[in-house]
Amino acid sequence: MGDQKDHNIYDKEGNQSQDRPWIFRTYAGHTNVWASNELYRSNLAKGQTGLSIAMDLPTQCGYSSDDPIARPEIGKVGVPINSLDDMLVLFDNIPVDQMNTSMTINGTSMWLLALYIAMAEEHGVDISKLKGTTQNDLIKEYLARGTYIFPPEDSIRIIVDMYEYCLHNIPAWNASNICSYHLQEAGATPVQELAFALTTAITVLDAVKERNCFNEEEFERCVGRISYFVNAGMRFVEETCKMRAFGEMWDEITRDRYGVNNPKYRRFRYGVQVNSLGLTEEQPENNAWRILIETLGVTLSRNARCRALQLPAWNEALSLPRPWDQQWSLRLQQVMAYETDLLEYPDLFDGSHVIESKVKELKEQAWAEINKIIDMGGGIEAVKSGYMKSALVASQGERMSKLVKGEQVVVGKNKWVDGLESPLVSDSDGGIFSVDAEAAQKTIDALNETRQKRDPARVEASLKQLAEDAKNGINMMAASIECAKARVTTGEWSDTLRSAFGEFRPPTGVEGQALNIESDTLQQVRQKIEQFIKQHGYRPRMVVGKPGLDGHSNGAEMIAVAARHAGFDVIYFGIRLSASDIVQSALEENVDVIGISLLSGSHNEITDQLFEELEKNGAKDAIPVILGGIIPAPDFEQLYNKGIKRIFTPKDFDLMTVMNEIMDVINVQKSK
Repeated sequence: MGDQKDHNIYDKEGNQSQDRPWIFRTYAGHTNVWASNELYRSNLAKGQTGLSIAMDLPTQCGYSSDDPIARPEIGKVGVPINSLDDMLVLFDNIPVDQMNTSMTINGTSMWLLALYIAMAEEHGVDISKLKGTTQNDLIKEYLARGTYIFPPEDSIRIIVDMYEYCLHNIPAWNASNICSYHLQEAGATPVQELAFALTTAITVLDAVKERNCFNEEEFERCVGRISYFVNAGMRFVEETCKMRAFGEMWDEITRDRYGVNNPKYRRFRYGVQVNSLGLTEEQPENNAWRILIETLGVTLSRNARCRALQLPAWNEALSLPRPWDQQWSLRLQQVMAYETDLLEYPDLFDGSHVIESKVKELKEQAWAEINKIIDMGGGIEAVKSGYMKSALVASQGERMSKLVKGEQVVVGKNKWVDGLESPLVSDSDGGIFSVDAEAAQKTIDALNETRQKRDPARVEASLKQLAEDAKNGINMMAASIECAKARVTTGEWSDTLRSAFGEFRPPTGVEGQALNIESDTLQQVRQKIEQFIKQHGYRPRMVVGKPGLDGHSNGAEMIAVAARHAGFDVIYFGIRLSASDIVQSALEENVDVIGISLLSGSHNEITDQLFEELEKNGAKDAIPVILGGIIPAPDFEQLYNKGIKRIFTPKDFDLMTVMNEIMDVINVQKSK
């Protein structure tokens, strides 16, 4: 033992060793269960060591695929799951008892876990052997991602139900996964990411303690099942410090607040997807290097290294990634793990005064924010009051202001913008993924077949039991599993709990916000607005709408804040509106322009719905419509032919230039 060297890793017997790689994942799922099953089996054959399941928006928001609001979104951003029959196809020829399966599911997390359990049992698998995670972090859904359904108190109850069930029946399953990833995507600073995520964990564990469903030893094991899903951006030194701060703070919280004595259960366990927010539509080939650099922040420090890693693809600012794009991201992980010497050394940063000082600063600021939220009543109250949401919108606004002013350099976007066209986007498909339009009908046909073959009496009885358990405060997992086995659909399960709990719409966070932008372009916009007021007697009015089920509202929020900063009157009611809702609001408010934001790939279908509603109300030629979001360039011509007046994508980051163009659209309409 005396001749051990500080730069080596040794096992318990004193033999020199090296670490095992983290779990390699790609976040995947698209089109339908048949296509996604083929993709998963292909990825596993390429060396992927875990599954990360992307569900489509109807599944995430609790709708069956044939619901009118669901149809434009079927299979667009993930795989549609309507019933146990779909789950059986999705995992066909995949050994689930050997898999570590992560499901990005929140509002319907209990339902998807019930389907997974029922699927495993139908395959004869001992469910106690199942390993994986349901994301199930509803606080971040209210703040950043938008696939919530039920009010906060009821959502927390569902999470606690799942912890209670899983600890006793699937002990290696993480019932929820505290997600700071989406907070950073919504603009969170490292301090906010630390504070809001840890506040969420405190909210969950306080609710578990309040139920008093575990003895002391079981509660410690429950704490040990808390896992995290984090983000890592370009500032990889700060990100490394953030991850070390996360680990230290979680150890302190579990030890001091909850009295967890076993260090094993105080360990900060996390998976990661590196940042997508900073990926650019301009010069997209640069994104490959951004993804690699971001990966350093969660792999370099051995004591704060991720347990599972999934990387975005280089073209995610353009569209959904293709299978080849995901393979490239997987290969990047494999090269880092197997071709470098990263896993041969102890922690590279232990003893660094620079790292220690930065970690200390992050912790002090995060603790101050956590205590502020606890003093106002905790995580649920901070959601309902809009405090955390407003803080994120303000941070995102500050980020956008820095981009516009060049204070935050992004190569190819606001500096060194001239370059040769990327050969990566010169393929016949333009480097983008398109969902087969016919595939959605196959999903609906399978749903109809399930409804025809199932036992209606068993469906009715299982849903009745679910409703009674929801009403009487009984753990709903058993009833949900029986619903799954009865071939209840996603929409039926969700509607039953909607009837029991109601639905919830959190504050938008845009009220009272302002941008730190003063520019010549802003002055031009304000001059146009002043001229408009003189000519028409009122400020130009804009409805900012988020139609469909896409809950990523950052872009819409920034447009709403920027428009008010410029001088518009803005009507913004948040996410998940129907085309009819948006048109009715536009007519009632007598607006001059409708702006819609779409990122899920459903822009063609939802644009059709919007113009149909305008036509129905005799306003198609009276109110111009503009569109923003992840819109592939090959779709522009078709959208313009439908009647869209302007299209804005992530490359249009100068918000005042956008406002200037919107005023031009309004003035052209007024001149007719």
